[in-house]
Amino acid sequence: MADKEKKVAQTDDKPAKAPKKEKKKGKLKEAWRGFKSEVKKIVWPSWKQVLKNTLVVLVIVVVCAVVIGALDYAFSQGMMALTKLFS
Repeated sequence: MADKEKKVAQTDDKPAKAPKKEKKKGKLKEAWRGFKSEVKKIVWPSWKQVLKNTLVVLVIVVVCAVVIGALDYAFSQGMMALTKLFS
């Protein structure tokens, strides 16, 4: 049992061999092929769906802006009332 542990420990101590370097040109071509294959897999939404999603985002932004503006106004009025009360 101890012999097996020593063998495993000895094999783990050896550094791994570095892979051979490929030419940069080959790597670039491989990356380009990968990029093209991934672009072909993209499913783009229809123009109607894009418009619908844009409208939803705009409505939510406007609603949030109104809520934040109303809260800001209410808190500023409250702070002004408190400063008048204690001054």
